[in-house]
Amino acid sequence: MRYYVRNEQRELPETPSFQMYFDPRETAVVSIDMHEGHLSEDPNCPCPAPRGRQLVESIDHFHRAARNLDIPIVHVVSTVRPSGRDDIRGTPAAWRITMPEYFGPIPGAAEHGIEGSEWTKLRTEVDPRDEFVRTKRRLSAFYPTDLDFLLRQMGVKTVVFTGINADCCVLNSSFDASNRNYRVIVPRDLVAGTEPDLEDAGLAIISLFLGLVVKSEDLLSTWYAAMGRETELATA
Repeated sequence: MRYYVRNEQRELPETPSFQMYFDPRETAVVSIDMHEGHLSEDPNCPCPAPRGRQLVESIDHFHRAARNLDIPIVHVVSTVRPSGRDDIRGTPAAWRITMPEYFGPIPGAAEHGIEGSEWTKLRTEVDPRDEFVRTKRRLSAFYPTDLDFLLRQMGVKTVVFTGINADCCVLNSSFDASNRNYRVIVPRDLVAGTEPDLEDAGLAIISLFLGLVVKSEDLLSTWYAAMGRETELATA
């Protein structure tokens, strides 16, 4: 099994501490913010994250392979109340203030994540077995949601994050997961950063302090081997 430390690939040490990360029976995949509010090609897309669009097919494939091993998929969607009281009409999320200073104006930002709007529709595939967390108000998938409660109810000890953005919501969620004593895995080919350099920085921080950064194909092969299953399912 290979992994990445500060974006340099290495062989994973064969120690019990590292091997504990790879038990599929204690694992859930948490997919973050793969919804139209970030991924739509519509010029009115309220908070575009165009680098995330390239992930949809790969994430769908990975999720299908995980479901074949009965690993649960949890889709996390950023939503805010239509009244705006938990965001723009209260204390606004910091990104609404800081990001435009670098990236320029975000014309549709006020529409981002409004509960019930087209922008909260997932772009990735959904299966009847999947779970959903639709109350992500800020950058972490854990705040102020019931994700932690859900994972503990499922007996999950390892969380695999897919989605966007590697330097923002994935990074924040990885901090919160690690601080709650979950083992964190991030497949580097199933997340994207705001920009390539920020993606590299986010993954480097995760690899040093929060968990394991791997390739999805290596993770799937390890899971399938652990379950004594044929690897064709992992690569089909």
